[in-house]
Amino acid sequence: MSVRRVVPNLRTHAPAENRAFYGLLGFEEVMNHGWITTLASPSVPTAQVSLMSADLTAPVVPDLSIEVEDVDAAYEAVRATDAEIVHPLTDEPWGVRRFFVRDPDGRVVNVLGHRG
Repeated sequence: MSVRRVVPNLRTHAPAENRAFYGLLGFEEVMNHGWITTLASPSVPTAQVSLMSADLTAPVVPDLSIEVEDVDAAYEAVRATDAEIVHPLTDEPWGVRRFFVRDPDGRVVNVLGHRG
């Protein structure tokens, strides 16, 4: 299984202030859906951080996102264990297929792949 990127998701009640703060460190906004904003390094585009006020379709804000090459295979591998699925495998309207799973320490991981 191939991992494409890992992005920490920071829950925030002050998105504009956090965008400005991370801008001081060289991050630039690359995506903004209102409830989630992703900032990336211009020189290393996969170096990212997301700022989230809520999740549009899931019950919790995930702690981190892991983009994988084959999200369906990842889902089946996780389902074969006793890990808790927090949000089922879903095709989201913004172009990703994803699910949430809780890791052994209780962190919620958003596992995703971009659709076509």
